[in-house]
Amino acid sequence: MSVIEVKGLKKSYGQVHAVRGVDLSIAQGEIFALLGPNGAGKTTTVEILEGFRSRDAGEVSILGFDPKTQGHAAREWRNRIGIVLQSAADAGDLTVIETVQHFSGYYSNPRNVDEVLAAVGLEEKSGALIRNLSGGQRRRLDVALGIIGSPELLFLDEPTTGFDPEARRAFWALIQQLRGTGTTILLTTHYLDEAEALADRVAVINNGLIIEVSSPAELGGRATSQALVSWRDGNQIKTQATDNPTSVVTQLTAQFDGEIPELTVTRPSLEDIYLTMIGGTHE
Repeated sequence: MSVIEVKGLKKSYGQVHAVRGVDLSIAQGEIFALLGPNGAGKTTTVEILEGFRSRDAGEVSILGFDPKTQGHAAREWRNRIGIVLQSAADAGDLTVIETVQHFSGYYSNPRNVDEVLAAVGLEEKSGALIRNLSGGQRRRLDVALGIIGSPELLFLDEPTTGFDPEARRAFWALIQQLRGTGTTILLTTHYLDEAEALADRVAVINNGLIIEVSSPAELGGRATSQALVSWRDGNQIKTQATDNPTSVVTQLTAQFDGEIPELTVTRPSLEDIYLTMIGGTHE
């Protein structure tokens, strides 16, 4: 069942065409990553899906509702989604548990506050003032506020910006746990390893258009791209691009009569493919 359906989405700002006909379909329970350089149109697209920005043209269905819907239907729809923005303002003089309890009152079917704090790893910080939290702990609080309403759909905008490697991987485990509960997640991220670790599928957007939608392993023909075999031969490092790396390694094994000096076999990384798709520029 599709949770998000987008057809022909367009949005312009004066003469600037930010989104020029985006089509997307995201299934229930899927983690879907939207990748693109700054100015590609991903933020505008996501804000339209969240109901924060109007569109010029196209059809949008989020959990069966159009985000432009007003009145009671809009309140019911908001009750079913969670949003974790890239940066969020909060009341530094409140404690963690006070903040989460406050937000739980906005929803008709909130999760248990203690269970949410446990899920995001903030049990021991429940009585701490927000202003005394570390950056990683504040980000976990952002997620707690995003999931307290038992959302069917969760929007995550650059969720691990500023995290150290250990905190990022702990956060990844949390997101994978959420997927296990059936929550659908739309993720935007600058980190290609994050998209590869979390996403079932990724979409690359550039210049307001979707270039491709695929699994991280297959994006841009990655799964069938040539491998690069590298080894040391005397004072030289030699490389060979090949469709059959096993054959090359077998030949090298015979040539060196056993161990091949400094042998490596690599295929293009997701980042290599992504940079090629968007023209070689990164964030």
